[in-house]
Amino acid sequence: MLDFKGISVHYGHQDVLSDITFRVNKGDRIGVVGPNGSGKSTLFRIVLGEMSTDKGELVVEGSPRIGWTRQNPEPDTPDETLLEYSIRGIPGLSEMEAEMQELEADLTDPVKMKRYGELQTKFEHLGGWDVETRVKIALGGLGFTVEEFEKPFKSFSGGWRMRAELSRVLASKPDLLLLDEPSNYLDLPAVDWLQKFLKAYDGTLMLISHDRYLLRTLTDIIVEVDAGTATRYEGNLDWYLTEREVRYEHLKAAKENQDHHREQLQRFVDRFRAQATKAAQAQSRQKLIDKIDEERIVLPKRYTQSGRLRLAEPPPSGIEMFRCEDLGFSYDGVKKVFSGLGFQITRGDKVALIGYNGLGKTTLMRIIAGTRQPTEGKAILGHNVVPGYLSQEFAETIPPDVSVYRNAKNAWDAHGGGPEKVFRNQLGAFGFDENDVEKPAGVLSGGEKIRLAFLRLFLTAPNFLLLDEPTTHLDLDGRRLLQDALQKYKGTILLVSHDIDFVRATATSILEITRDGIRQFPGGYDYYCEKKAELQRSTQSPQLAAKSQASQSAQPSQSGTSSKELRRQRAEERAKIAPMVKELKKRVETAERKIDELQKSLDEASAELFNPTPTTDFAEVNRKVRTLQFEIDRYTADWEDAATKLEELKADA
Repeated sequence: MLDFKGISVHYGHQDVLSDITFRVNKGDRIGVVGPNGSGKSTLFRIVLGEMSTDKGELVVEGSPRIGWTRQNPEPDTPDETLLEYSIRGIPGLSEMEAEMQELEADLTDPVKMKRYGELQTKFEHLGGWDVETRVKIALGGLGFTVEEFEKPFKSFSGGWRMRAELSRVLASKPDLLLLDEPSNYLDLPAVDWLQKFLKAYDGTLMLISHDRYLLRTLTDIIVEVDAGTATRYEGNLDWYLTEREVRYEHLKAAKENQDHHREQLQRFVDRFRAQATKAAQAQSRQKLIDKIDEERIVLPKRYTQSGRLRLAEPPPSGIEMFRCEDLGFSYDGVKKVFSGLGFQITRGDKVALIGYNGLGKTTLMRIIAGTRQPTEGKAILGHNVVPGYLSQEFAETIPPDVSVYRNAKNAWDAHGGGPEKVFRNQLGAFGFDENDVEKPAGVLSGGEKIRLAFLRLFLTAPNFLLLDEPTTHLDLDGRRLLQDALQKYKGTILLVSHDIDFVRATATSILEITRDGIRQFPGGYDYYCEKKAELQRSTQSPQLAAKSQASQSAQPSQSGTSSKELRRQRAEERAKIAPMVKELKKRVETAERKIDELQKSLDEASAELFNPTPTTDFAEVNRKVRTLQFEIDRYTADWEDAATKLEELKADA
């Protein structure tokens, strides 16, 4: 499908890619990994034609439909809704549908009839009949509510726009799907949904990601881009992680031999270049040195930029670290981010806070850290508890023009300071040696920046870490470094992360925040998934099993079955599931109608609360609001269930 042949790309004097050669076959599921800035996204830009190469060529076989996410999605018109924008993901589909509607007015003309048949076949191939259902399922899985489908696309923030862009790409059924860090814009439930969706995708996938969960479960080939080279590993992530160490040892030995040989040649040249009797030999050896320099072995950046992260013992505290009662918060005094929250965190807990974006995870972290105050209820820190908060914007809080030493020293002095030797030991504990301390913070890699952020954090001697998306700027090795450090840490942790492997390895309990409140799960992430699966199984319809059996019985038993026979079998299969399709469509339509009706009633009840009259019965109206919210959630769950099953039935028909 794609053949990269000797491709080189230069930015100024920097070699981003050098003589890249590898192939992507139809049906491959490739994970593209490597340090930040190594050139992974450059590969995608070459495939999309957004960048030319300085050397070599990319051969694209056939004309595959390519799906990718644009970085700055914008609506076609100011009034274009979220649903309309997302449906527009298949080029030419709306124009095709419009032409079919025109032709339907007069199908007695043989020419028009033929054209209509051609369009209908192409429209069906592109999934035009059920594109709206696919888009709604994708939007729901990525965290959008049903009522948001009709909101103007321009009203959404950048992160939510990227989710809509992702939903439109997924629903377009491309032959080749290019995804560049798709989990950066998602919360953990949406990452889990995305993994399940991509697992069923049957096209060719190229995935740039540092998320080990996605790489491990979705890809079976790894292409490592590092030090200007691209190496294809014919195995999954775990095989790659083992094999790259073996290859590195061979590469390291080869580099040592090369460096030793060059050093010997250089000594000879330096010693004899001025002697007439040895000048020719010195010149010959200089040519060998030049050739070695052209073919110089370069070690991968992940080894040359490796570091360590050793977290100090936490100061002592009481058993109870944090407790809240009927906790609520509102920015404007009208719309509540959350309310009625109640939970407790005890010493030594390592808790992951999960839930869809927009439900207040970051706000809750800031309340616990003391940077915001609740608007209702109580938020209580325990005895001698010192929170240490690492926000999502930690990279922006580090002055880029200030050195590593001064960034850390300012934090050290602001909290009482101490002997220079102790401070220097802290620098070393976080992987900064004498060669690093004078670097401006702006030139640090993502991994180095997070080590500096943690160093500044730990100079305040916290015993309760509050970490909001700490892995966002980290590559595979940086995430593993942080994960190992947090596993060994003896203090208490509350973290928010979309990296499922990171949460699974670090958290010992789960706090799930939903629109209905907050629930605490005493086990880790796998325990949480088991409990959620039990709830889903209890509401699952037996129709899917009947559909699967009908699908299997309709498969041809002989390889020589004619195309006519196959069409007949498919028609029989569609006839068998037609009643189920009809029932599911009815459920979807009923749920959508009921949601609209209930939402109107909820808006009226809310308006009565915000603009009460002397006769308003607040208790009664509050009960009505809670009942309506419950009913909306119930019908929304029913809509999602029916729409998902309808999509599965149509996909197998």
